[in-house]
Amino acid sequence: MNVRVLYFAVTRELAGIGEESFELETGATIASARAAIEARHPALRATDARLRVAKNESFALDAEAIAHGDVIALIPPVAGG
Repeated sequence: MNVRVLYFAVTRELAGIGEESFELETGATIASARAAIEARHPALRATDARLRVAKNESFALDAEAIAHGDVIALIPPVAGG
């Protein structure tokens, strides 16, 4: 199944792109998608523990299923002052 992956802030810098299409196996979850994304972009592993993942504009848990056409966004922590 095909999904779109969006990269924001530091994840965009580490992946070197803002978005891409990704082919995942049927039955994929947020956790398996993260593993596939990190396999393609190993530099993202350094940020893994701090990243939030959204599916179709809502934060998602690792066990949540992904469907064909979903949009996955990698969102690093936000800091400011």
